[in-house]
Amino acid sequence: MDIAIVGSNMVDLISYIHRMPSEGETVEAPDFRMGCGGKGANQAVAASRLGAEVVMVTRVGNDVFADTTLKNFRKNGIDTTYVLRTDASSGVAPIFVDPDSRNSILIIKGANARLSPADVEAAREDIARCKLIVLQLEIPLETVYATIELGEVLGIPILLNPAPVAPELDLERIRGIEFFIPNESELELITGMPVDTLDDIGKATDVLLGAGITNIIVTLGSRGAMWAHADGREIIKAPAVQAVDTTGAGDAFIGEWVDHGDVTASIRAGNRYAADSVTRHGTQSSYALADGSLPEG
Repeated sequence: MDIAIVGSNMVDLISYIHRMPSEGETVEAPDFRMGCGGKGANQAVAASRLGAEVVMVTRVGNDVFADTTLKNFRKNGIDTTYVLRTDASSGVAPIFVDPDSRNSILIIKGANARLSPADVEAAREDIARCKLIVLQLEIPLETVYATIELGEVLGIPILLNPAPVAPELDLERIRGIEFFIPNESELELITGMPVDTLDDIGKATDVLLGAGITNIIVTLGSRGAMWAHADGREIIKAPAVQAVDTTGAGDAFIGEWVDHGDVTASIRAGNRYAADSVTRHGTQSSYALADGSLPEG
């Protein structure tokens, strides 16, 4: 097994809009699509499509969305041993995409809010066989902290994507993780520092380095990513593309975090994969296989 992803799953409800309605207003939208999503599930699908062996630790509800999510995991070759049924609704994410491909997202965590430290401990034996543990913040913070502690005990590197951002995230309790991958707005909210310029972003990453995190990779959209570490900072540029839908691009970047030999190579590969994904509509439906083709169906 290569990667253990402890995180969320959602059903994406994607509306393509001309503009958001004002209060009390009804506006017609030109298109709607539904698909499987959730930050943890997106990252798991991307990683699996690129050849990684992935085990998913998550909770689904007791509704029709749960069956859809399980079927999707299995279709994508993801180990579902620890995808747990819950007496709750499944998570859903209404997403609104405007003509400039910018997106606004709501999340209803549902069963994801019940993923517990005990669920992670129950998966300990299989997690111990993995090379990397990947986390996000669509699950309870105590479960995130417990997973980090387990990774430290097992000697497995941790990658934390702090999304959706939790201002109450305790930097002391994530000290020692290997990779911390926020976007600009998440970095601003976590550090309380401005991110208006690349210099500002660099200063904000210094706070996280000072908190004991080894590598901070700030995703910068079309500009690529900034990697900050003990020896300095560098910008790794992304290829220029014509974006039609940026939903899930950050998850595509993280899903590409397989063994490329070094961090720079991983960032370059993540930039390429994320850039490719935004040229198509949808979230998981935009993620290509390792050969660049799209899965059938």
